Amino acid sequence: MTHALLCMSHTPLLEFTNPPAEVKAAVESAFDQARAFVEDFNPDLVVNFGPDHYNGFFYDLMPPFCIGYQAKGTGDYDSFAGDLDVPTEIAEKLAQYVIDRDIDTAISRQMEVDHGAVQPMEIIYRGNPAAKPMIPIFVNSVARPFVKMSRVRHFGTAVGEYFKSTDQKVLFIGSGGLSHDPPVPQIATATPEQRRLLTDGRNPTPEARAARQARVINTGIAFAKGEADIMDLNPEWDRAFLEVCKSGNIEAFDAYTVEEMDAVAGHSSHEVRTWVAAYSALRANGEYEVTYEFYKPIKEYIAGFGVTTAVLK
Repeated sequence: MTHALLCMSHTPLLEFTNPPAEVKAAVESAFDQARAFVEDFNPDLVVNFGPDHYNGFFYDLMPPFCIGYQAKGTGDYDSFAGDLDVPTEIAEKLAQYVIDRDIDTAISRQMEVDHGAVQPMEIIYRGNPAAKPMIPIFVNSVARPFVKMSRVRHFGTAVGEYFKSTDQKVLFIGSGGLSHDPPVPQIATATPEQRRLLTDGRNPTPEARAARQARVINTGIAFAKGEADIMDLNPEWDRAFLEVCKSGNIEAFDAYTVEEMDAVAGHSSHEVRTWVAAYSALRANGEYEVTYEFYKPIKEYIAGFGVTTAVLK
């Protein structure tokens, strides 16, 4: 077995809010399953499809996709802050391969990745995202305009095809989703101050970062009490998406549209684009089967929270 997949929700509130004990225990059990799966597979390389939350990518230049040649963590919400082990030569060849298949992608020799990309690595490698060589791939999931989901599928397929003949064991990770609508400013309705953040918010002061994070944490606490003015989670939508993942019919992802997702699953449900890319990358290497699935709507985390693993048949 040379290819495998782990897709999972992330949340910046993991260590900042307190779900009921049985919910927390269920999530920890899912993390244990993910760790055991990855430890058993023991990848040589991780290809990590992740979003960003205006910590590394901004409206001064917002690509739909970006492949990192070098990268470091931003340290938001006490996440990993440091250099990641990116195999630059492989990343360069991967980007050229994707571009040669008529799919435009940006590249970065100085990528900054936030909790959305590093949290799965922190969880499975017990706090050390640099434990394995990793190619970080940014998939725009918060900033309009979005490419069609079919384009995300084609992009993921091209990435997966590059690794089809490798003798290395490759783990594809998709990080994000499922339904959720956290208090992330939308450019169309942002205040002038918020527009400055969305356009040029790099390297915030400790005070500015703390204030921004406190707003999300307080929203999570209020949401759990039924007091937050954000869209509710949508377990029915989440479970339907998980069924598409399980089916292996990746073309079915194409039916998901931006407007419908905004309306029924929240403005940050677009993070499932990372799952679409990861499942498409795995499918490019053959038919697969989902070997583990966890799902629970968790208001304290402002997330329809899912974890899945898959291997080739």
